[in-house]
Amino acid sequence: MTDNTRDDREQDAAEQNQDAPSKEKEQNDAPQRQRPGKKPLIILAIIACIVLCVALIFWLMNRGIESTDDAFTDGNAATIAPKTSGYVVNLNVNDNQFVHQGELLVVIDPRDANAQREQAQAQLGSAQAQLQQAQAQYQLAKVQYPAQLHQALADQAKAKANLANAESVYQRQHGVDPRATTQSNIDSATSQYRAAQADYQQAQAQVEIASQVPLQLHQQETAIAAREQQVAQAEAQLATAKLNLSYTEVRAPYDGYVTKRNVQVGSLVQAGTALFSLVSPQIWVTANFKESQLEHMHPGNKVTVSVDAWPDLKLEGHVDSIQMGSGSHFSAFPAENATGNFVKIVQRVPVKIVIDKGLDPHHPLPLGLSVEPEVHVDE
Repeated sequence: MTDNTRDDREQDAAEQNQDAPSKEKEQNDAPQRQRPGKKPLIILAIIACIVLCVALIFWLMNRGIESTDDAFTDGNAATIAPKTSGYVVNLNVNDNQFVHQGELLVVIDPRDANAQREQAQAQLGSAQAQLQQAQAQYQLAKVQYPAQLHQALADQAKAKANLANAESVYQRQHGVDPRATTQSNIDSATSQYRAAQADYQQAQAQVEIASQVPLQLHQQETAIAAREQQVAQAEAQLATAKLNLSYTEVRAPYDGYVTKRNVQVGSLVQAGTALFSLVSPQIWVTANFKESQLEHMHPGNKVTVSVDAWPDLKLEGHVDSIQMGSGSHFSAFPAENATGNFVKIVQRVPVKIVIDKGLDPHHPLPLGLSVEPEVHVDE
């Protein structure tokens, strides 16, 4: 056992003596591999220069440009609603159909409105007939009343002559000797005298009445004016009836596209009920820029717009106006900065951008599409 152990130890020592030169060689070679050399430093410097050049080019290209992704297409969208109630008897439009200004879109049952118009027409005819009758009476009065005055004057003259005759008979009968006449003649002369006085007084009254020719003619003129007012009132009622009849026809206020249609033939609609919306083909872009981006922005700045839905579509326009107030200021619940703890938040201000080039007028963009405008501001 001792000899074997000694042999093993000698073998291990021999192996260690053989490995010693190789370890020394590895230790001598290790410092040579750790030297980096100049080539990696040159490559690193080149990469740094390229990055700086790219950054400089990017800065120069985007210098004087303000952009935002908080922007969308906008335009005029009118809600079409009737001004009268009734059943829809005719519907001339479909969803997303293009219509022209004045085109008939919806027809509401016009029978009630037609009946009101006929009634107003009849009332107007009756008022016009009464006016014509008053005018004819006025023309007759201009002849009749002066004639009645002349007749009354003639009757007065006749009554005066009869009175003078009756007075002379009366005086003669009472002036003679009672034996030369009879009591019957005296009584007859007395009664005739009194009757002549009454006739003369009556004739004077008729003259006073007949002498009011201007007043009587003015009365006829007043009657004509009243009839004219009745005619005017009937004409106004007829115009109202015709207007109500026209309300049964809903027409397009301008050229546009029918959207959000919620009416069908046979539907009972009420006045003011929304039938559909009409979107104008003239659109613009509403961009909400940060308040820090508005320093050099003003109306007239050139704008390029890219549309998310059509990446290849490039639009050109200009800044039309900047809203005089941030979006949060006109919200339903504006911020109350004077209460509680204040945290500063960068506000956004809507900017209206009008499209000048790149838009097809026959195929406008839908409202509400996301776009990214780039405003070329003046530094």
